[in-house]
Amino acid sequence: MPFFMAVSHYKWLKTDDVNYKNVTKAWVRGVAILFVTGAVSGTVLSFELGLLWPTFMKHAGPIFGMPFSFEGTAFFIEAIALGFYLYGFRRFNKWFHWFTGLVVGISGLISGILVISANSWMNSPAGFDYVNGQYLNVDPVAAMLNKAWLSQAIHMVLAALCATGFGVAGVHAYMILKRKNVTFHTTAFRIAATFAIVGALLQPLSGDFSAKDIAKRQPAKLAAMEAHFKTESGVPLIVGGLPDEETETVKYAIKIPKGLSFLAFSDFNAEVKGLDAFPKDERPPVLITHFAFQIMVGLGTLMMGVAAFYVLALWCKKQWLTKRWLFKLFVLVTPAGFIAVEAGWTVTEVGRQPWIIYGIMKTKDAVTPMPGIAYSFYLFTALYIFLSCMVVLLLYRQIKMVDKLYDVDEAEVIPQEH
Repeated sequence: MPFFMAVSHYKWLKTDDVNYKNVTKAWVRGVAILFVTGAVSGTVLSFELGLLWPTFMKHAGPIFGMPFSFEGTAFFIEAIALGFYLYGFRRFNKWFHWFTGLVVGISGLISGILVISANSWMNSPAGFDYVNGQYLNVDPVAAMLNKAWLSQAIHMVLAALCATGFGVAGVHAYMILKRKNVTFHTTAFRIAATFAIVGALLQPLSGDFSAKDIAKRQPAKLAAMEAHFKTESGVPLIVGGLPDEETETVKYAIKIPKGLSFLAFSDFNAEVKGLDAFPKDERPPVLITHFAFQIMVGLGTLMMGVAAFYVLALWCKKQWLTKRWLFKLFVLVTPAGFIAVEAGWTVTEVGRQPWIIYGIMKTKDAVTPMPGIAYSFYLFTALYIFLSCMVVLLLYRQIKMVDKLYDVDEAEVIPQEH
């Protein structure tokens, strides 16, 4: 969101167009709401790690503590820059004020990448020697720049562009269809849609990069993602299907011959390890992982299709840009990016099980032995649900306020025939 805001602000400064000014001031309120709730949820997370996973933090904390400490620094920079931006209207030099908004986005992006670094270390442990249950010769830099870091960071940044871009564009598309303040919402829609299509069209390349990386580092996760039970060569790619872990079969699936072998290793006849290559107590839950992966890929494909339509409209079908069906497409995919993000994280975390540190520490060995742990888990869950409800309520209130803050010009309404 801060990048959307910075683009709108830049357009405002360059053109002196009041619509860009209004969009900037509307979006900065949304950024503030998301920042505050993000700060609270992040603080809760630090307590959650210590209370629920003390054994994990005891061993892992000294190894991947560096990205977390850097993330804290990035967060403070983000907070300071946001404060400058929120209270800097008509107080700072106009270009310095714009720059503080850009810093909010850059520092937030860096913060997210550093958190991804810590998570990717759990998927690809590095930066230490594990000898007789001891973690020796710790190298925090090597831990931070582990083999999974780059693919996960790229994939998550593009996922954030898709989720936020389509989410914001969908809201403004809906308001356009409702014929409310059309010029304002059209200005906002175009900026958000641009970010969305960039993310959606690049994400398949990132996904291919990530899949090939997982095939090498975490073959059990790949097997669970694809419901691939038996080690074979020339393995088909499964689309959909209902996995049965007892019979190790997949029902009702569409199979693309040799597709998985090619996607995983760029070789139609390559051997792909199945779940039979791993002990049963080290296999991820197939049903959840497979369904989450199919949801992520399916929604990603849907968003890519909408993005392709929008690009086509921009290049050679400009008459489509005012068609109601185009805005309805964006309304349809408004939640798609966020659902895909959650499905993707389910693949990442559930697909790593039973390990919390892949190949080193099992999840059951990391959880706290504290009595009544379930109640602590329920408490944290309830708090996150409360924060989610507050975000929805505040953002809904903000969207409703837009039409009260800025005048509606009925002459700007999209013609009925469109």
